[in-house]
Amino acid sequence: MAVAFPPHIMALSKVQRLYDACDVVFASPAAGPPTLGEIRWLQKILDGVETADVGIDDGEKPAPSSSSDDELSPKSDRCLSARAFTRITYVHIHQCDDFSMGVFCFPAGATLPLHDHPEMVVLSKLLYGSVRVRSYDWVAAPPRSGARKCGLARVVAADEVRRAPCEASVLFPRSGGNLHAFTAVTPCAILDVLTPPYSEERPSTYFSDVPIPSLPGFAFLEETDLPEDFSVAGAPYLGPELTVDMDDYDDDYDDYDE
Repeated sequence: MAVAFPPHIMALSKVQRLYDACDVVFASPAAGPPTLGEIRWLQKILDGVETADVGIDDGEKPAPSSSSDDELSPKSDRCLSARAFTRITYVHIHQCDDFSMGVFCFPAGATLPLHDHPEMVVLSKLLYGSVRVRSYDWVAAPPRSGARKCGLARVVAADEVRRAPCEASVLFPRSGGNLHAFTAVTPCAILDVLTPPYSEERPSTYFSDVPIPSLPGFAFLEETDLPEDFSVAGAPYLGPELTVDMDDYDDDYDDYDE
């Protein structure tokens, strides 16, 4: 069933609408995990978000005129240029205890290594460009503590190329490709919503994957160290100002190193 937003909601920026919806869905952990209907609602909102809505100029559309009366759109002189991303860059939009919002920007050829999302739900929207996705789900999840993680995993996406515009995707703790790797076919950007976000108690783990010729559709995954030459830069969010619930705001967020 389509969601009809009242006029006062439609007057908000798309990023504000996304934040407000996430705050409603994710800010009450006692209510349990989000329902499928709530996830579909968030996907619908994500589907409407475009590059300019998060303050990035992908060069595909004319920059908004400086005389524009649209106060919800970022001004052309405040947009990050997609051409300026020479390495993987994270644009932090918001993080609290319940969820995070941000954009990963990739130059062509850059790879985000295979990693997991422990006990997390992740919604992603490819904003521009093309990306190759490799993803897995554990057949039986390894223990969360102790020895280095390893085990049998089912292939969800085998070097699947996704091209913008496309629908927002979602992964769950045990389905949908909870472990994934991205390689940018062209310059691209991915808007992510994570719930709950990564933390010291919930870190990301990186893996190597070895196909099993005798067992098509499966691979053996083994925890590995992050490559020494891998790094993620940080960039400021230059989209429309976000009004947040200060009770949920995480002022201890540590941005990625430049």
